[in-house]
Amino acid sequence: MITYIIIAGTALFSIQAFQKHDLFLKHTFNPYIVNRNREWHRFFTHALLHADWTHLLVNMLVLYFFGPTVEKAYQMNFGLVGSLYFVLLYVGSVVVSIYPTFEKHRNNPGYNSVGASGAVSAVVFASILFHPERNICLWGILCLPAILWSVLYLVYSWQMGKRGRDNINHSAHFFGAVFGILFTILLDTDIAVRFYQTIRFLYF
Repeated sequence: MITYIIIAGTALFSIQAFQKHDLFLKHTFNPYIVNRNREWHRFFTHALLHADWTHLLVNMLVLYFFGPTVEKAYQMNFGLVGSLYFVLLYVGSVVVSIYPTFEKHRNNPGYNSVGASGAVSAVVFASILFHPERNICLWGILCLPAILWSVLYLVYSWQMGKRGRDNINHSAHFFGAVFGILFTILLDTDIAVRFYQTIRFLYF
């Protein structure tokens, strides 16, 4: 349920920002403006914006497929408070995933970043902790074991983040994924134990 509320709210805000450029500029994550003007709200609101329709649809589709799985797992593991933990996972990853970008570009007025990709990465990697036995399919064609996919994703995001040669914030993807793993394990270390046992049973 929370996943669908996040999707609806993000989609509505993004679509509105597509039509109102001043709204887009007001909430884009520009580290220089955040640092100079203390516009801390941008740490949160950048995740409600997307660069274009493709960016929005991809993020929301991934969240649609993985969000309910994590919600349900949190509720099964933590009861009623599981829903609150899911909100903290999502909102926390929005902030944590973009913070390294803030540190790196706080003196760069030309750098901007938008999108929920960091938070979506956190949700995806939390789901892998609960279900490492599943396959993850890219565009319904290339299907890989979740553990292999996660390693490739982290290595790729880290390397591309260091290069910084495209318009994608790979750093946010990487740190969002790491936050999703650590946050979930800190809630209950038994989740990490079960993850290890499943991986060992499947592959060793």
